[in-house]
Amino acid sequence: MTDAKALTAEAPKASEAPEAPEATPAGATTPAAPAPTGYVPNQAVYTGGNEVTLLRGGDALFPAMLEALAAATSEVWLATYIFDDDEAARGVAGALAACARRGVSVRVVVDGFGSQHALDTVRGWLEPSGVALAVFRPVSGWRSWLQPGALRRLHQKLCVVDGQIGFVGGINLIDDRHDLSHGWSELPRLDYAVRLRGPVVGPVEQTARAMWTRAAVGRDWRGEVRRIAHSGQPITRVRRLLGRMRLGLRPPSGPVAAETALPPMRAALLVRDNLRQRRGIERHYIDALEAAREQIDLVSPYFYPGLTFRRALLAAARRGVRVRLLMQGKIDYRFAALAARAQYAELIAHGVRIYEYTPAFLHAKVARVDDRWATVGSSNIDPASLLVNLEANIVVRDAGFVTALAGELERDYAAAREITAPPPLAGWRRWLQRGFVAWAAGTYLRLAGNREPY
Repeated sequence: MTDAKALTAEAPKASEAPEAPEATPAGATTPAAPAPTGYVPNQAVYTGGNEVTLLRGGDALFPAMLEALAAATSEVWLATYIFDDDEAARGVAGALAACARRGVSVRVVVDGFGSQHALDTVRGWLEPSGVALAVFRPVSGWRSWLQPGALRRLHQKLCVVDGQIGFVGGINLIDDRHDLSHGWSELPRLDYAVRLRGPVVGPVEQTARAMWTRAAVGRDWRGEVRRIAHSGQPITRVRRLLGRMRLGLRPPSGPVAAETALPPMRAALLVRDNLRQRRGIERHYIDALEAAREQIDLVSPYFYPGLTFRRALLAAARRGVRVRLLMQGKIDYRFAALAARAQYAELIAHGVRIYEYTPAFLHAKVARVDDRWATVGSSNIDPASLLVNLEANIVVRDAGFVTALAGELERDYAAAREITAPPPLAGWRRWLQRGFVAWAAGTYLRLAGNREPY
């Protein structure tokens, strides 16, 4: 696969660029003013002057990452759910190790469950060269799942090089033709990421830094407590540590300018964690659905939205918006397919068009609304992503970028099959199926320690 057309604008370097502005209730933002490390508010904070390039699959992402890593001079931050031990992952690991050998500070954080199968190999690739590897919530036997928050996984896919170039999306460090449960296939899975330059890189770097810090402190928290206790300024040290563990950037104070006054491309980072940004991604999706006037294309391999999300989607279809969903046709997890298909009858009855992607596995998490809004990231539309896992999405308000994404999605819909009638389950059987899925989702959320309504 090749890189989709790059959509560019003159963008300042991230190290020179202003940090994310504070959004007012009306959606206004302020141009850049340096601010201390802080957090991303639930409302999207857009910056202008960004360059956003759409990348289709690992065949486009990995060469772009290798090019950026080859030119790295100061630091690299990387966070991923899966770091595999195949050749594609080995290539990225080799580039990271080469960075560390020439004096670049390289910090990598991987999820303890998603990367468990390859962790020893990845350590052997990275640590001898000086790469600092941290594992988020390590899994070592069944007792690990009894720990509080064990189901809350690091699902983000982030990389930032020298504070200048960022990568965000749904693509893990694994060959697109390799699936951990189903082995190798001829065709690559469908997935997307973006390459970023400009002010929006700052929040991405801080988020990756926060994930690494949380994992590293979690591994050695007793040592960190001792260092704080013996330091001359324990309160100052605690504050700095908490600052490093927060996601995104603190919005500065000062005069604000309308978002529409920002230069293109306007982009923002959305994160979901279990602290201050618990429902940020979901709420931003719902806002976009409610504002839709012409068309919605939503791609998610795991699709089981909450009530408010589902109502926004159905309301858009009822008011004449063309709503298309692209979901898995080649199934990787049977329960995920059952959960999605349990909703087909209701969705189709309200005018939502449903497609299943059959050429290969579907892993993309993207959406576009009209010609003005798009998102690419790690968040599925299901309870795990919207209420439990740590996620990161880029949202873009730019007609050119949305057009490029829409062109790629047309290829994907053309390769899929449209479902014009729900599966042949009628009456009480359909209600039993939906009831079982709802019970299972509720049980999962309770086990994950989440009591919020969904």
